[in-house]
Amino acid sequence: MSAPLAAGYDRLLVDLDGTAYAGAVAIPGAAEALDGLPVTYVTNNASRSPGDVAQHLRDLGFAAPDDTVVTSAQAGAGLLASLVPAGTPVLVVGAQALCQEVEARGLVPVETAEEARAVIQGHNPETGWARLSEAALAIRAGAVWVATNTDATLPTERGLLVGNGSMVAAVRHATEREPHVAGKPFTPIFVDAMRAAGATRALVVGDRLDTDIQGGNAFGADTFLVLTGVNDVQDVVAAPDVHQPTFVADTLAGLRLPPAASRPGPRDGWTATVDGDELTVTGAPGANPADATYAAIAAARALSEERRSGLRLTIR
Repeated sequence: MSAPLAAGYDRLLVDLDGTAYAGAVAIPGAAEALDGLPVTYVTNNASRSPGDVAQHLRDLGFAAPDDTVVTSAQAGAGLLASLVPAGTPVLVVGAQALCQEVEARGLVPVETAEEARAVIQGHNPETGWARLSEAALAIRAGAVWVATNTDATLPTERGLLVGNGSMVAAVRHATEREPHVAGKPFTPIFVDAMRAAGATRALVVGDRLDTDIQGGNAFGADTFLVLTGVNDVQDVVAAPDVHQPTFVADTLAGLRLPPAASRPGPRDGWTATVDGDELTVTGAPGANPADATYAAIAAARALSEERRSGLRLTIR
């Protein structure tokens, strides 16, 4: 039997929200699937310190030493420190964890636009109009602007909540400026994670096509989409090339199966037809239902991006 998929990599860069857990609830089977594998948890959520995130993972049954967590707060502060000199006054729009990362890199948090020469923006559920307006004033006055991430939504056990990207969009709209971005789908957070692990061959694992998968592809890594969070098979079928994952699986248990089990491609007993905007995948009697996903994605990838973008999937 072939070696498991995970054996081909010296580091799995694993997303958290929607992949390992949904808010306060672990994704069923996720901890068991990752147990013993070379994992670094890479999260776009900048609201908690790496130690707090690791403790949350341990509380949910994951093996997660503090040094196996990399957050977009760390990546964002590092990116900002590469753009401005030490001692620069920074308006922090975010949680205390982001302030701590900024201070750790020799930058100085301040409270007003008039003081600030830079702005860094990360998720904080307490962020309101006044703080966003202070950021907008600073950015319009010429402050360097870094966003830890631009996720529009935040998966939780209740569903999708407003993410940092939606708050960033408000400031972007108010300032007509674009931030530097550290988190997924941009590559600084992956560079940080691989450097910290001393690793060279990554598999990026996550539930979102526009952050985890696009980011992993841009980083030059193989990517693994798990269908426990934001995106589903319909989304993959209609996605552009930059959002197409190397592997797809219903759960993280796919990491322990041979690579061929999770790689999209034709499957015995399944045929695909395209009629206008309809992609229909039909199984013969006795065909494995789990194979429909892979046959559908393979059929969609044979089409142009333009044709693919409007496809609607039906599995029979």
